[in-house]
Amino acid sequence: MTTSLRSTLDFLLYDWLQAESLNARERFADHSRETFDAVLDTCERIAREKYAPFNRTVDVQEPHFDGERVTLPQATQDAYDAYAASGMLSAAQDYDIGGMQLPYTVDAAANAFFAVASISISSSLLSVGNANLLMVHGTPLQKQVFALNEFSGRFSGTMCLSEPQAGSSLSDVATRAVPDGEGFEADPLGPRYRLTGHKMWISSGEHELSENIVHLVLAKIPGPDGKLVPGTRGISLFIVPKKLVDAAGQLTGVRNDVALAGLNHKLGWRGTTNTLLNFGEGKYPVQGRAGAVGYLVGPPGKGLACMFHMMNEARIGIGMAATMLGLAGYYASLDYAKNRPQGRLMGASGKDAAQPQVRIIEHADVRRMLLAQKSYGEGALALNLFCARLVDEQHTGAAEAADEARLLLEVLTPIAKSWPSEFCLEANSLAIQIHGGYGYTRDFPVEQYWRDNRLNMIHEGTHGIQAADLLGRKVLMENGRGLQLLAARMQATMAQAAAVPALASYAAQLGDALQQVEAATQAAWATGNPAEALANAVPYMQAFGHTVLAWTWLDVALATLRADAALSVASSAGRLGAARYFYHYELPKIGAWLNVVNRRDATCAALSEEAF
Repeated sequence: MTTSLRSTLDFLLYDWLQAESLNARERFADHSRETFDAVLDTCERIAREKYAPFNRTVDVQEPHFDGERVTLPQATQDAYDAYAASGMLSAAQDYDIGGMQLPYTVDAAANAFFAVASISISSSLLSVGNANLLMVHGTPLQKQVFALNEFSGRFSGTMCLSEPQAGSSLSDVATRAVPDGEGFEADPLGPRYRLTGHKMWISSGEHELSENIVHLVLAKIPGPDGKLVPGTRGISLFIVPKKLVDAAGQLTGVRNDVALAGLNHKLGWRGTTNTLLNFGEGKYPVQGRAGAVGYLVGPPGKGLACMFHMMNEARIGIGMAATMLGLAGYYASLDYAKNRPQGRLMGASGKDAAQPQVRIIEHADVRRMLLAQKSYGEGALALNLFCARLVDEQHTGAAEAADEARLLLEVLTPIAKSWPSEFCLEANSLAIQIHGGYGYTRDFPVEQYWRDNRLNMIHEGTHGIQAADLLGRKVLMENGRGLQLLAARMQATMAQAAAVPALASYAAQLGDALQQVEAATQAAWATGNPAEALANAVPYMQAFGHTVLAWTWLDVALATLRADAALSVASSAGRLGAARYFYHYELPKIGAWLNVVNRRDATCAALSEEAF
């Protein structure tokens, strides 16, 4: 499994994205193909030894709460310790805080091994995102005490946004933060508040894996009248550690007033605790009174802007998680299809029952399902790594290139998160189908991959929210410049492909698709009414995503033909076959999706509630 993944990653990193060229930049000057490969080797080995053998273990031995402590399988602790020891938590950070100054492109590729081995063991995504946020918005001491301890693995991190009554609707957050007595603003760890409220769906919200848990919590500071400011303007961001620490980062021995109210039992990702947390209810009073101690991050009322730093990173991470689950299912069903004999091929005079059975990979329809999975999974992996490459460009490129990368990321992030969440889930469904009746049993891993992946359409902003963000904000922002930049990149690929006989027809097909998306964007907003424009935002996002994936596959196909002499014939044929499949079977679907967008179809929006 990882052999196939490694060769795909090597191709995408080195032949397609030219990751070695990043070493010309000052930040990455100490790196080379050898150091990149050493990181990939290490992660591949740890994933093979500490993650993959325990994927089913963490699914069936769910987290257990006895009223005081959460118990997880020993394998989870071993995986956490091995990951922390590898240095991957801080791999992209500066040398002076113990990092490797690794390009995010390589960091993302290396983490793919853990995701394909066992997505639900790992909770590193949130710890790294939490610490990265503090490195941007925290005070020097907040960075020192909280972020650096998260990068070492001594502490772990969470992101506490949702509440039982406010899931995606953050303007309705009701958690309160009030100044903690006289001199609250002078605390060395940041202005000190007491928080009260409830947070729901908090991944890794309680466990014993690390010495401490650093919760990043959205809450509102009441106005002078004691009331909370409506909307998102009043939201602030706070560091709320599970255990209180001093200015040197040492535990004080005082438990903060954060209590686990219970575990949520999910369809998938069962190896990660998912929690309802009560803040400030008095179970663990601090200095004799209720209220969880929290330290303000950034200015009051600017919490959401700070938190979005972490959320955008998390969205690419969720896209990567969905992608790797899709590929895990593909590898499993490919192995099954190569080994399972069933049925006979149709000959000129029908089927001959006297002939031996064939392996199911010889049936055209099974090949169709395998090619669909390959085109979804490898295409999504390419897109996610391209977005990671844009992150490096944004941080280390020349000014104009960095600004272009920023804007391209704005447009592509909803796609990078949502497209794999939808279509790699479909890949998992096809993997079950290939296994037949066995696919539905726990004797094979594909049913778990599907369950684990189903969460990703909800994680980090639901499908509908991502679609509204894309059509309602991202393609319009800065006078549509992001969409124009993306179109220019696509046209450059088309121009190259038009000169290659094997790809010329796909270049023309992509040009047509791009025109359709641009026309639909205009048509959706023709009346200027957001309710009309956004009623069909999800079909718009599906069509937009398919067009982006078609572009990605065309660009990958060009790189395959350029590198052909150095590559195995089989891997080249596989990539070109997946590109062909995507253009023949997938891209033609966008017409149906865009039809309702163009007409601002009101079928769904206008139907009365009673009619349902």
